Amino acid sequence: MKTFELNGSPRADFGKKASKNVRKSGNVPCVLYGGEENLHFQVKKEDLRALLYTPEVYLVKLTIADKAYMSILQDMQFHPVSDEPLHLDFMQIFEDKPIIIEVPVKLNGLAAGVKSGGKLSLDMRKLKVKALYNKIPDFLEIDITNLELGKTIQVGELQFDNLELMNTKNAVVCAVKLTRVARGIAAAASTGSTES
Repeated sequence: MKTFELNGSPRADFGKKASKNVRKSGNVPCVLYGGEENLHFQVKKEDLRALLYTPEVYLVKLTIADKAYMSILQDMQFHPVSDEPLHLDFMQIFEDKPIIIEVPVKLNGLAAGVKSGGKLSLDMRKLKVKALYNKIPDFLEIDITNLELGKTIQVGELQFDNLELMNTKNAVVCAVKLTRVARGIAAAASTGSTES
């Protein structure tokens, strides 16, 4: 898992008015929880761009008042109109405690069903995993080479070292769906075999 470094400064004032003032000054109010006590701080809005607007998952090394904390971004709130970040929640993580986090899915190979004219659909772009943070990969690779026309890969069929998948077992991760072209080929193949 890649690490993203972020510097923050402690916040003394809380509440709506205080948060508004933080945003006016070009910062975003944040909270770090999961440790001994919740830590309220603020970060510069421009420092967040690469962390917020990416499909990648990062380990966040927060430095607040010269003290470093390892964390993950747990929750974010955006303005409904401007899409500006309003508030971020970080969760402190520890080497010996497993965390639950969503990891992007990466499909590898050319599905057999696609070669037969089917259309590949990725139904779940991320999967929820439980693991120690140093065991979490950047993405979960799924080999789809043998995925036939009309078939699916469900969460229950997948297994990754040192990771526990938290999604429901029968949730469909990806599928090769029949297209009109594929149906035509299948129909032609069945009528062609009866004529011979």
